[in-house]
Amino acid sequence: MKVKCPTCGKATEYDPKNPWRPFCSERCKLIDLGAWASDDYVIEGEPGSADRMTPEELESVARYTFERDNRQPGRRR
Repeated sequence: MKVKCPTCGKATEYDPKNPWRPFCSERCKLIDLGAWASDDYVIEGEPGSADRMTPEELESVARYTFERDNRQPGRRR
C-alpha cells in the first residue's frame, strides 16, 4: 500500500519492509521527531482525556483528522 510521507509528501510503501514507515526515510522520521520534541505539534485536550474515549470515538477522531489533512494537496501538518 502506498501512503504519503507525513513530512515530505513523497509516496512510500507502508510495509513491514520499510523500517521508517509511514515515513519515506530516516531523515523524514527524524524531522518529525524533532517537531514533536520542539512542541511544533500539539495534541489538543486534557492529558489522559483519550483514555476516556470509546474505540468508536477514537476512530472517528482519527478519520476526521486524516480527511482534514488530506483535503488540500501539499499541506503539511
